[in-house]
Amino acid sequence: MMYKKWLENATNKMERAAARIGDNIPYQSFDGKYRYMNWDGATPPLWSLGMDMRETESIGAWTNGFWGGILWLLYDKTGKEEYRTYAEGLEKRLDQPLESFTELSHDVGFMWMLTAGANYRRTSSKESLLRLLKTSSHLAGRFNPAGNFIRAQNGDDRIGRAIIDCMMNLPLLYFASELTGDPRFANVAAAHADTTLREFIRLDGSVFHVVNFDPKTGERVGALEGQGYSTESSWSRGTGWAIYGFALSYLYTGKAEYLEASKRSAEFFMSHLPQDGVPRADLLAPLDDPACMIDSSAAAIAASGMVLLSKVSKEELWRNHALRLLEALQGTCVAGDDEEALLLHGNVGYHRPLARDIPLIYGDFFYLEALMQLDGFSALF
Repeated sequence: MMYKKWLENATNKMERAAARIGDNIPYQSFDGKYRYMNWDGATPPLWSLGMDMRETESIGAWTNGFWGGILWLLYDKTGKEEYRTYAEGLEKRLDQPLESFTELSHDVGFMWMLTAGANYRRTSSKESLLRLLKTSSHLAGRFNPAGNFIRAQNGDDRIGRAIIDCMMNLPLLYFASELTGDPRFANVAAAHADTTLREFIRLDGSVFHVVNFDPKTGERVGALEGQGYSTESSWSRGTGWAIYGFALSYLYTGKAEYLEASKRSAEFFMSHLPQDGVPRADLLAPLDDPACMIDSSAAAIAASGMVLLSKVSKEELWRNHALRLLEALQGTCVAGDDEEALLLHGNVGYHRPLARDIPLIYGDFFYLEALMQLDGFSALF
């Protein structure tokens, strides 16, 4: 079982990284080291050097829970208390965007399920519980009942915008209903999942990234390319969100249509891989387009989602597909000792040339989570 060796290597590497990073908040790696998002304002942030992120990314960015998730995975794997201490320190850092509130989008699930959620499930921390209740109330508050969708992003021009990524934020709402005994959170999650199933997932399992609704009437008024190649294509990371997100909604609700949707998108994903087995940034983009570059994070997300899909469906096929993706990553994307990150060749978005072909913290998280799920551990969502 080669994945055990891959897991051992990944765990050892992340332990070395944790000794340097501690409770800081990494996002992208340049010149072999992860740069931090928790900028103190005194000096130019390391993560801005040579990039277009200085004005667009912040302590409230959607990526800021993934290192906390890695730390909890290390804690589960090794039992070492320093990883719990680091994870709790990072969780406290995220109080800044939580209390300022205006920075928050729908991505509070990504940020707090992997930090406060992981903490509460292991320690019953009252502080973590409070963070979960605050963020789940915020996410439920973004629900538009006219169109049964959760508003994704902030900005006056995005009031009616929903995106496929939100499927991964829904576990926060399902979990909130479990914590409180109040079904309204889970009802919001299921209503959004139903809308996503109807409006985002095509018959062949391919996925729209962005769908716009009239915020007053709820009518669907169009779609956007988002991070993908085109409106009618299928952004590979977004297809991964669909695979994993619908498997999670099935896990929490038992609704068969969610399981079927996850399988459909997984079949599409696997049938549209190039010869080397590693997805490009969009599964339907022309391979001869110079911008059609590898996205290792999409492979890692899809792999972790398919391990969960295998567990909830009790079908070995999806586990085998996950192993196939992880094996493809070994030959092309797993970084050597001169790089702190686990995976090379991450891709933030198809049309973002300054944020392609770099290690990304969420690629590393889902890669490690996929391997740990294969080894019998539970997903953090």
